[in-house]
Amino acid sequence: MSIYEVFMPALSSTMTEGKIVSWVKSPGDKVEKGETVVVVESDKADMDVESFYEGYVATILVQAGETASVGAAIALLAETEAEIETAIQQANSGSSPAKQEATAATSGKIAETTTVATPAASQNGTSRTNGRLVASPRARKLAKELKVDLSGISGSGPYGRIVAEDVEAAAGKSSKQPVTVTPVASPQPAPTITPVAPTPTKVAPAPAPTPVTTAVPGQVVPLTTLQNAVARNMVASLSVPVIHIGYTITTDALDKLYKQIKSKGVTMTALLAKTVAVTLQKHPLLNASYSEQGIVYHSNINVAVAVAMDDGGLITPVLQNADNMDIYSLSRDWKSLVERARAKKLQPEEYNSGTFTVTNLGMFGVDRFDAILPPGQGSILAIGASRPQVVATADGLFGVKQQMQVNITCDHRIIYGAHAAAFLQDLAKLIETDTQSLTL
Repeated sequence: MSIYEVFMPALSSTMTEGKIVSWVKSPGDKVEKGETVVVVESDKADMDVESFYEGYVATILVQAGETASVGAAIALLAETEAEIETAIQQANSGSSPAKQEATAATSGKIAETTTVATPAASQNGTSRTNGRLVASPRARKLAKELKVDLSGISGSGPYGRIVAEDVEAAAGKSSKQPVTVTPVASPQPAPTITPVAPTPTKVAPAPAPTPVTTAVPGQVVPLTTLQNAVARNMVASLSVPVIHIGYTITTDALDKLYKQIKSKGVTMTALLAKTVAVTLQKHPLLNASYSEQGIVYHSNINVAVAVAMDDGGLITPVLQNADNMDIYSLSRDWKSLVERARAKKLQPEEYNSGTFTVTNLGMFGVDRFDAILPPGQGSILAIGASRPQVVATADGLFGVKQQMQVNITCDHRIIYGAHAAAFLQDLAKLIETDTQSLTL
């Protein structure tokens, strides 16, 4: 006899609770190992949660639309159809497999064994026991493609979860070594008795947020999960001393290049991200971040770009290794990232792996602004609108040129004014005189 708990997974290092978006499976449905059971809303994305067991959904403890703390039981799985009723009775009586095991371990009475999942070992919702592996869906897919045995890999993700980078490292495709995490030991079977325990705590569902456009004056609209995550990050940024440096860049050459390659699917956002990434090659300090141990120089240049969500939230999809990608591939990747961001289908590494951020309000006609430094990064570049300006030419006459204002915000603990100014000078030089190199 085996009954398993499905736990609310920790889908990111900052996640403390999650919201059930929808249940893919209903009570009584058969579940295969590795099959999606439920969709959970994390800080910035909706994630499919897979089952690590084969069985049947016995009962759902947290309904769609409700929230639960990380590690809380959200459903029970039964190994056989005959055990579904037993699992339902346990849920109704206020007992859970995890609590039964704890009670049985102290009672000393011998009874039939119940296999229990351990929440600390879980990253995808259903916990690991009996040596089963915890790996992200992307890691499992990559392991199949690269023919890598997951059992020989130590995960570098939260709670020992195997992520895609671990699989790449094991296959010799990445130079990045995963951090070895001590595997969580499988719980030893223990005799069980009928326990008397409180019902698993359910978090009351939060009122559905009202769209900003239909908010009634005087009404208090609860923040969404994404808005709460943004708010926490902004508060964390207050503890960092920053410096703001502005620069004026002539964009005539960049505008000309954009007109030439726009028909090939290139976006201005991708073009700006590419110019930033190429410039960062010469200024690794601007791509670095502060830690208590010292300056962290990142091995990759991952440019995050701020995107406003329809529900009022903010997310920063990441163009990874932007300096090494051609502008056409970069544009295709950016289009895919934005589409999946708006559908809340990004994987965590696709929005939390940025090493430098770009935010562009120029498309809204904003002339200049200062951006707030994201936690864990050393710099963010704010880009204003490109406008025609009357300027003095080299021959002492007046002319009209397209110019934009950019303002960089840097962590002043590691990046000083001269460092930021040198970066902006090289960025301006690339945009003004060497734009053709961006298409190579």
